[in-house]
Amino acid sequence: MKHNFDRFELKPFLIDSLNQEGISLPTEIQERLIPAIKNGQDVIGRSQTGTGKTLAFLLPMLNRVKPEEETTQFVITAPTRELATQLYEVCKSYADKSDKQITSQLIVGGTDRLRMIEKVKHHPHIVIGTPGRILDMLNQQALKPTHVEALVVDEADQMLDMGFLEEVDLIASRMNKNLQIMVFSATIPEKLKPFLQKYMKNPKQVDVDAKGASPKNINHWLIPDRDRDRKNILVNITKVLNPFLAIIFTNTKESADDVFRTLQAQGLNVDCIHGGMQPRHRKKVLKKLQDAEIQYLVATDLVARGIDIKGISHIINFEIPKELEYYIHRVGRTARAGWDGIALTLYGRSDQLSIEKLEKQGIQFVYKELKKGEWITIEKRIAPVQKTNHTPGPPVKSTKSKQKVKPGYKKKAKREMEQRENRQRRLKRKND
Repeated sequence: MKHNFDRFELKPFLIDSLNQEGISLPTEIQERLIPAIKNGQDVIGRSQTGTGKTLAFLLPMLNRVKPEEETTQFVITAPTRELATQLYEVCKSYADKSDKQITSQLIVGGTDRLRMIEKVKHHPHIVIGTPGRILDMLNQQALKPTHVEALVVDEADQMLDMGFLEEVDLIASRMNKNLQIMVFSATIPEKLKPFLQKYMKNPKQVDVDAKGASPKNINHWLIPDRDRDRKNILVNITKVLNPFLAIIFTNTKESADDVFRTLQAQGLNVDCIHGGMQPRHRKKVLKKLQDAEIQYLVATDLVARGIDIKGISHIINFEIPKELEYYIHRVGRTARAGWDGIALTLYGRSDQLSIEKLEKQGIQFVYKELKKGEWITIEKRIAPVQKTNHTPGPPVKSTKSKQKVKPGYKKKAKREMEQRENRQRRLKRKND
């Protein structure tokens, strides 16, 4: 049973902030982790996008900040500039409601490094940033780790995938031995466990089921490519959708660029974002999204992990993600705040196993096809029958001999031919 936030005994400015945001009931991960984080316990939160994990650690941290002390007390790391920026903005929006000033600082690349060093030297209470830049601030002795009470590692599995876990390790090693560690991740890969064992002391682990992360008001459509060029299919889809905002997910940066150029050539209001782009361009695209100036956004899974973009009406999976957990991340971008959403996924012959695994996770797909500008529901596609290794032998040729034959030879030859055909039929049945 869920209760309101009063039971957590949070400071009044936090309760007021929640009320202004229209948030009255904690999510499952907030309910289970806020008390532990308030008490300084190490925690591991395994949850998908949209479960409310950001407030699960921000609320108790802001509650613990000592405004009167001019020291950095909390450090939050995120794998991308975009996610770090979003965390900073949420943190600042709540901290600004406090009667006593709570300071925070964003530390990411793509900004003036010397100015950032000067700002960090003023010891903001909370520092939020990417691992590389935070480590740089430690090396420059601008960021003082002496009084840091807790370190948050957000999207830890993505940190691992992007090669940032070593930098996070170096950051944690600079902190004091009594440091509280909070790790949040969609999955807990084996390669992440040595880090957890190295720094965490009897952590409280909370697993939030993936089914709860995919809103019930999402319609999941599967669209067969029938071995045709998917870009042509996508163009036809855009002609009938007319979404408020649709995100088109691809698995690679190269594919994203290719799809973007195709849609741009069609005259669509489209933009593109992925990890291979310059920070300035990515920031510009996100600003255009927030101002509702884009109708189609082509993206890799960089956007799926934690970036909160409002007003997404459609998700289009140009490809099924190789890591199926990302399907939940992708579709979780739509159907927010009680709105409905549609997730369209293009698939081919090789995707049948992935589809079956997603169905076992509770995803209910509807098979659709676009014909003459109209959506029609089709029957579930069955995986193509695999060919057997049996290859029938060449047909037996019957040739008439020009030579004269002895009486009874034709009957004997006919009998032998029938026996040979019977053997071939038996062999074929056996192989089948």
